[in-house]
Amino acid sequence: MTIIDRIKNARKVDTDDAATMSLLSHLKEMRSRLFVMAIAIAIGSVIAFFFYDDILSFLRGPYCRANHGHCELYVTGPLDGVSLRIKISFFGGLAIASPVILFELWRFITPGLKAKEKRYAIPFVIASLVLFFAGCAMAYFTFEHALVFLTNIGGSELQQIYNPNQYLSLILLMMFLFGATFEFPVILVALQMARVVSPAQLLSWWRWAIIGITLASALFTPSGDPLSMLALAIPLIVFYFVAILIGKLARR
Repeated sequence: MTIIDRIKNARKVDTDDAATMSLLSHLKEMRSRLFVMAIAIAIGSVIAFFFYDDILSFLRGPYCRANHGHCELYVTGPLDGVSLRIKISFFGGLAIASPVILFELWRFITPGLKAKEKRYAIPFVIASLVLFFAGCAMAYFTFEHALVFLTNIGGSELQQIYNPNQYLSLILLMMFLFGATFEFPVILVALQMARVVSPAQLLSWWRWAIIGITLASALFTPSGDPLSMLALAIPLIVFYFVAILIGKLARR
């Protein structure tokens, strides 16, 4: 083996060691971030546990308005109340810890971003958080009409007696789906800034976008009522054109 070959092999070993160390450091960084997120969720869950009655009363709001104040929830087993409290505490903890979770995700990806990309990181995080909670709020305030719609389909002969776990699962699913789909404009702006698509392309696809948004809104609305579908579809259509405008301004 020549001296040149030995030097090349030594450089290759150094490169492999550096890559291994980089991977290990990233894994350690990820572990520390996940640990902080888990602690934040645990603390948030403890807080939500002590505010269980207030959270449950808040989530029962649409049911009470839809049923004219008659909004009792009936458990059918001795463990239903316990599982309900655990579920509310966990999801309440997630909601309370969400700013910390987004902040830790931002701190994890920031070292790999360029200076220009870092400048947009905080606005993206804030926009994602605001839009998610806006979607949750939209779902919460339209859920009353969804319950009325579902009740009317069943007919007036049926007595509405809800299990709290089933009711909670439905309203939380609807809030999560609305919140997640409200992230749509953030994704569109990111794709434009990454040069994956251009504002002109998105604008030329507006007819297909409206059709796709309408179909997705029908699919992502658990209750299936027209009002909830429109409450999801109309903001997404507006967000589509706003995202095109923001993407056009950001690419200048």
